[in-house]
Amino acid sequence: MFVDQAVIKVRAGNGGDGCVSFRREKFEAKGGPNGGNGGDGGNVVVQAEEGLSTLYDFRHQALWPAQHGEPGGRKQCSGAAGQDLIIRLPPGTLIYNHQTGELVHDLKPGDRVVIAKGGRGGWGNEHFKRSDNQAPKEAEPGHPGEELTVRLELKLIAEVGLVGKPNAGKSTLLAALTKATPKIANYPFTTLSPQLGVAEVDGTRRIVLADIPGLIEGAADGAGLGHDFLRHIERTKQIVHLLDLQPEDGSTPAENYRVIREELAQYSEALADKPELVVLNKADLIGDEAEVLKAAKAVCRELELRLSEVLVISAAARQGLKPLLETLWKRLHPGQREAPGWKVGGAAEEEETLPQRHRDTEEEQEGKKTKAAEVKRKTSKARKRPEKKRTEKKPLKSAAAKKKVVRKTVKKKAKKAAKKATKKKARA
Repeated sequence: MFVDQAVIKVRAGNGGDGCVSFRREKFEAKGGPNGGNGGDGGNVVVQAEEGLSTLYDFRHQALWPAQHGEPGGRKQCSGAAGQDLIIRLPPGTLIYNHQTGELVHDLKPGDRVVIAKGGRGGWGNEHFKRSDNQAPKEAEPGHPGEELTVRLELKLIAEVGLVGKPNAGKSTLLAALTKATPKIANYPFTTLSPQLGVAEVDGTRRIVLADIPGLIEGAADGAGLGHDFLRHIERTKQIVHLLDLQPEDGSTPAENYRVIREELAQYSEALADKPELVVLNKADLIGDEAEVLKAAKAVCRELELRLSEVLVISAAARQGLKPLLETLWKRLHPGQREAPGWKVGGAAEEEETLPQRHRDTEEEQEGKKTKAAEVKRKTSKARKRPEKKRTEKKPLKSAAAKKKVVRKTVKKKAKKAAKKATKKKARA
């Protein structure tokens, strides 16, 4: 069930009371105060949660309290702080103070905000000791937490909003452009709640669309489903005004256009001033292209629009959807160029599409070929260089040969030592 409004009361936790206690141990007649402080109360925190799209969970629970802080204990033990209460809301939720009507916060994706702060814990009697009061018997009670009644209003976050009369084909268009599955039937007010969908222009470009229930004349006075659902397209940057080329009720597309424009103006001037794209739907029911063009020109003549400012599509037959998405993307991102993709024809086709100033001249291409040949020649020379001959390792000596070498070394050292001794005696 889709719920976009709720009123709840949030209550932060109270702080814990301070403790009055004295140190009592053997052989310690006057141990002094050791009462601990109370713990702080928990805060009430609202957090934007991706994937949520309704306020249904807040329809049947009026009070949302956080945990209180625990009182202080003996031996200077502080009380435990109360746990924060985390309220998860859909991105795009507006939080109002219900008494004053003041906007507390506009919840955006990734936001995490404290709306009610928990009370501070009270001081224990150990905090009040001083030279002239060495045995205080007083402690501070915990401070109360904040309490607030808030009104939650959900405004869906989308880039493009679909508006039109009932049965204009808005749900069919949303289903054709995105993977959304709105209810589609051949009777008015099939859509009873706003629907969101993400349309992929290509692998790197996406557009978020919102479909709202159809509007009829007198919606501002409560006719039909009213116009309360228009809040869900207030955040959009672009409006797609969908018109049925052949309305079943006998009206004309121009009359339906004027009715919707009047309802938008009565709801909000800011909404009526948003950029608008007029799209004529159900072209497959008219006939050949000549008749479709004739009907489109007639609508443009009545609305005083140029034919280039209007798109003709068929959502059911999936005709004209790609130009519609490209037009919406260009309107949403006017300064952004189209993202480059893979070229089907390879390097030759890519070179043909390059401007003349980016193409290499014949001399530059010849120079590149000469340089590549020179590098190849040097590389082949380096590979043909003769390798150095490896010297064979001498075979290892036997044990007898090693002993002989050791004996020679010992004799040499003995002769050197004898010479040194003779020189010393001669000096003496």
